Amino acid sequence: MSPAKIDSFEDGDRVTGFALVTRKELRQDRNGKDFLDMELADASGSINAKAWSDSAALRGEYDTYDYVAYKGTVADFKGQLQLRVLECRRATDADREFGFDEADLIPSTKEDLDDLWRRLEATLATVGRPELRALADQALGRFGGGLREHPAAKVIHHAYRGGLLEHTVSMLELAVRICDHYGDVDRDLVLTGILFHDLGKLREIGAMPRNDYTSEGRLVGHVVIGRDLLLEAAAGVPDFPVDLRLQLEHIVLSHQGRLEYRAAVEPMTAEALVVHFIDDIDSKLNQFRALGSGDEPRYARGFGRWIFPLAGEAGDGEGDEADSGEDDDEGADTPQGRLDL
Repeated sequence: MSPAKIDSFEDGDRVTGFALVTRKELRQDRNGKDFLDMELADASGSINAKAWSDSAALRGEYDTYDYVAYKGTVADFKGQLQLRVLECRRATDADREFGFDEADLIPSTKEDLDDLWRRLEATLATVGRPELRALADQALGRFGGGLREHPAAKVIHHAYRGGLLEHTVSMLELAVRICDHYGDVDRDLVLTGILFHDLGKLREIGAMPRNDYTSEGRLVGHVVIGRDLLLEAAAGVPDFPVDLRLQLEHIVLSHQGRLEYRAAVEPMTAEALVVHFIDDIDSKLNQFRALGSGDEPRYARGFGRWIFPLAGEAGDGEGDEADSGEDDDEGADTPQGRLDL
């Protein structure tokens, strides 16, 4: 049997498995004792984890972005599952006998990438202007490999393998509905603008699992990088109309909506405004899903306030500090045999 997967955890479980450490911070509890506040992830999801002062995992030799083998217990804390880590170490090749595989530990979209790609191509095929279809073809030819696999963000929304493609397809399909309703909005510009709006993320942040900011990302940002990628693709389309290029530049440069949110300029056309609001709602609803299920509100960093989870959603999310407790655990065994940590 396979090691435990995070999305299968339930309150009271004793688990052994493998994970990617996506965050690791040494902190102190109310009594001044050190503990680790971590985020552990696999392809099924992520969970907030704590290694308390009585845990061997506290002083283990592993760091952020390491693949680890762990043992722990799962508990509900304020309506959210949290992992108390009892033992943790770097995973090794010897662990492959017990099911260790890096590909199983990279957080990924729950949607099928091939299906997402088909939906992307099908929607873009409805663009009417030949020059804009040619521009979309240029973009997919130049940047399609990255678009298919890349996360859409480091933390806030769609921050997993395939997240950028999932976000882009969701926006495109919502845009079709909005443009059907508002018939005087230029549908072709909106769809093409959505394709390019976040392409700068390909160079702003790294690919999974180390989806951290690049130097170019910190110094320039994805908005300006995306405009550069648009110009690069447009240069590959003979006699691409200057007015269309300018309209698309404005969509990319303004899609963040406000200057304080790192937009280069605020939306001044209907199409730019539509792209901004579609981007905003899709990213925000993804944050709701990431909070998980339950009836209690949770603090969301992307919103800067407490919000209530979506009804019926089961996801991950970041836990708050829990009581360490003093009871001892004997660890957890995998069903296929003991994994020595």
